[in-house]
Order: sequence, then structure tokens, then C-alpha cells
Amino acid sequence: MALLLWLGSQLSSCWSNISVLGVFLTVFTLLLDFMKRRKKWSHYPPGPVSLPFIGTMLYVDFRNPHLSFNQLHKKFGNIFNLQNCWSNLVVLNGYKTVKEALVHRSEDFADRPYFPVYEHLGYGNKSEGCPFDLSFLVNNAVCNVICTTIYGERFDYGDATFKKLLHLFENSLNEEAGFLPQLLNEVPILLHIPGVPQKVFRGQKAFMDFIDVLIDKHMETWNPAHIRDFTDAFLKEMEKGKVAEENGFSYYNLRLVTADLFAAGSETTSTTLRWAFLYMLLHPEIQSKVQAEIDKVIGRERSPTMKDQASMPYTNAVIHEVQRYGDVVPVGLPHMTYRDTKLQGFFIPKGTTIITNLSSVLKDEAVWEKPNKFYPEHFLDANGQFVKPEAFLPFSAGRRACLGEQLAKMELFIFFTTLLQKFTFVLPEDQPRPREDGRFALTSSPHPYLVRAVPR
Repeated sequence: MALLLWLGSQLSSCWSNISVLGVFLTVFTLLLDFMKRRKKWSHYPPGPVSLPFIGTMLYVDFRNPHLSFNQLHKKFGNIFNLQNCWSNLVVLNGYKTVKEALVHRSEDFADRPYFPVYEHLGYGNKSEGCPFDLSFLVNNAVCNVICTTIYGERFDYGDATFKKLLHLFENSLNEEAGFLPQLLNEVPILLHIPGVPQKVFRGQKAFMDFIDVLIDKHMETWNPAHIRDFTDAFLKEMEKGKVAEENGFSYYNLRLVTADLFAAGSETTSTTLRWAFLYMLLHPEIQSKVQAEIDKVIGRERSPTMKDQASMPYTNAVIHEVQRYGDVVPVGLPHMTYRDTKLQGFFIPKGTTIITNLSSVLKDEAVWEKPNKFYPEHFLDANGQFVKPEAFLPFSAGRRACLGEQLAKMELFIFFTTLLQKFTFVLPEDQPRPREDGRFALTSSPHPYLVRAVPR
């Protein structure tokens, strides 16, 4: 009995100590939270109410952030603030706002924010006319262009190595979206918990490991007297020793740069082409007009070239409308203010993460006649000649605009015209009408759909 009483008193004392500790930790974290967000600026952009610890993160659907931004845009205007835990973010909406920031005040918004989550990285044949999903074929074709540049070789469509590379890359993109990666960026101490990075970013780790295999294989056959591709050129610079390493030419950077080139040179273009053929399915009358222009300018025997583009205003307009309406990159890569600045009367302090809502630019009702419809006439004047409105910013703008813009333009024109020259794309009779909304994983891609490619 005495033993039980003694155990009871010990448990009571322990519970009391735990309660005191709990109260202390709660008070401490609340005080820390208060201190973290104690700064208040005059004329700072408005925004939703910030909650303790998580800030405004619950207001954003990180699987579809551009949709959340559009709702907040309606409530708070073209410039509003968000807070991811203790990090300040400002979201810019509309053509005029984004252009003023990225073009007219490009130096003020020239920095990039730091993302702790990246530290864990170090950095079939189809029968004629039968229904098929063209995603894999389009991805293969586009990826082979950038693979030739980076690795000096193209892969056969049935190559197991190539299939694995594309599969790992797709998985790595899917891991970028969602609430958890954002939380880990804001509370990077969580990345030091054993197993967390490996569990959360399993696909990205596997993708980078595979990049290592490709680079190591390349190094085995490397000959400094015979430069085959980008990787060879980078390896030659690395041979210059410490000076080269100080300038960024290291193995660490080689793996990250080649991975970035692969991602930037393939994902957006292949996704845009998938949107393009989806819109051709849904708008057969537009597809017919494009094919008529192809027949008139190129014919059905000669392969298209970039010289043909200037003589094909309607086809050019359709491709640009695909980029606008498809909205492949609805949220631009984050910027960060280089110094204190003002934008449209609002004060934005140095070090603030800047989010450009490119979707609000490409669907700006003040600029586009029919912003929420697929309408190639957005890019044609009264005489049927191609024109490009200033608000067409799918590649962003300013000093941080996409470096691969010219390559993407060439790929889109050549692939699109070549395929429509040879085939008419139709919806299989037993298939429902494809969805027009996208699914977000850094880029906005169409939901899977089947097509029939009928030879012309």
C-alpha cells in the first residue's frame, strides 16, 4: 500500500512538472512568434489575418496556389502580403503590376530567395488510328532535344534508361507541390530529423542519383580534345583547378546545372504541347484552319522550318494562345527584393519574397478580349497578321526571365506544325470530353486524355 501511495505521489509530481514545462514552452513559443513578427511597416501591402506560427499558410492551397492567389487578388487588390510561418511574402497580380516590378524596377526585385529544402539534394509503337495517350511520346521527343545538348546523345523511345529518367523526373516534380515542402522551407530545422528528407523527397533524391549515374558514365568516356556537349565543356572548365571551382565549376554544380537544364528544357515545352493537342481535340475548326495554312505555306511533303513561321500568322497565333490559355507556369519562380523599395504606393522591405501571379497576367480582363476562352484572335490584328500583346508573359520578364525562351519557341513551332502536317487529332468515340482544368505540380498540366491520330 505504501508503495502504491509512493508511486502515486511520484506520478502526480511528474505530471505537475510536465504541466509546468508545457506552460513554459507554450509561453516561450508564443513570445518567440511575437518577436518574429514584431516588425510593422507603414504602407505595407494588405493581406489576410496572420495566425500564430503558420502565418497565412492556411489561406493558400499549395496544390493550386494560383487559384488561391486569384481569390485573394479579388479581395485585397493587385498587391497583397502573405506570411509563411515567419517569412514575409508579397504577391503581385495583373500585367501592369508585374511589369513595373520585373521590368521597370528589375534591380530592386533581382534576388532569389533561399530554399533550405534543396540542401538535401546537394544543390512504344502505336497502331494507326487507335486511341493512345500522347504524353509519353511528346515527353520523349522534347526531352531528347535537351538530352542531345547536355549529354550528346538521344535515347530510343523504348530505352529503359530513358523511361526511368522521365519517370523519376515526373515523381520529383510532384513532390514540389503541397503544404509540407512549404513548411519545411520555413522551418528548416525539421529537415534535420533523421529520415525526413529521404521520406518527403524520395523522388527528387532518386532523380539526382540517376543524374549522377549519367554524369559518371560521361566522365568515363570524356576526351578533353573532343567536346561533344555541355557536360564535356563543363568538365573541361573543371580541369582548370581551384580558380575554376571558385567560379562555380565543380562537380556539385555540374549535377545541379544539368538537372536544371533537363527540367527547364523539357517539362514546360512538353506540357505546352499536350495542352496544344488537347485544344485541337476540343476545337476541330481551329485545327482545320491550322492545317489549311500548313498546306498552303509548307505543303505535305517538305518538313517545316523556322523560316516558315513568319508566313504562318494563324498557326503562330494558335501556339501563343495555347501558351496563354494553358497557363503552364501560373506562378513564376520566386524573386526577392534586393533592397527596400516601393511599388504602387506600397512599401516592400529588403529580403521580402516576391511571388508573381503570372496567371493573373495571362488572364487579365483589362488586356485580353476573352481571357477565359481559347481565342487565337487575341494574337491577330484586323488584317489577320500576327501581333503579340505586351501582357503575353508566359516566360516571365525582366532580368530573371526564362533563358530557354528561344529554344522553347522553336520546339513548339516545329513539333506542332510537323504533327498537324501529318495527322489529324480526334477524340475517340467511346471517350468522354477531356477536362480543360489543369493539375498543378510546379507546372499546370492537362489531366490524362486519349487521342486518335488519323494520317492525312
